Amino acid sequence: MKKGKIILENDQFELTIERLCHQLIESYDRFENTCIIGVQPRGVLLADRICKRLQSILKIKKIENGKLDITFYRDDFRTRSKPLSPSTIEMDFLVENKNVILVDDVLYSGRTIQAAMTALNHYGRPHRVELLALVDRRFNRHLPIQSDYIGVTVDAVDEAYVQVQWKETDGKDQIVLYASKEDKYK
Repeated sequence: MKKGKIILENDQFELTIERLCHQLIESYDRFENTCIIGVQPRGVLLADRICKRLQSILKIKKIENGKLDITFYRDDFRTRSKPLSPSTIEMDFLVENKNVILVDDVLYSGRTIQAAMTALNHYGRPHRVELLALVDRRFNRHLPIQSDYIGVTVDAVDEAYVQVQWKETDGKDQIVLYASKEDKYK
């Protein structure tokens, strides 16, 4: 059995997503000229959940959303020991002059978001880009990137590993903190 400290689960997990949705509604009202883009792979799960909940709360049929793959934009793309496998990009719209809410599950060093912003440029020049992260590891930043909407902040040493587990892929909704990435597999 995996050993780790559970940070959020069940009702708290859902309440956190609900709070993030209401914060977005305060900023974007009915989401005209606004899109939500999940960073592949794990940010998409959060973006999908947020879009569905926002549609339910606002009683609207669709919020423009997409799935952005950053594989070939990563700064470590050519330095990995094994090849990276790209995810599917699902962006059937341009972001030109739109408000973009970029969504990822964990904000750690900031490198993933830097790659996402570079990839996003291929879809136009947004009016504004904001970041939503379910988990913000605020003391581990390597780049000057910060989240505009934060589910939970985790203060942990560099060696620690934070994993967001989703009922769709992992069987339950929870956020777990491991002492190291290797501890996740023990």
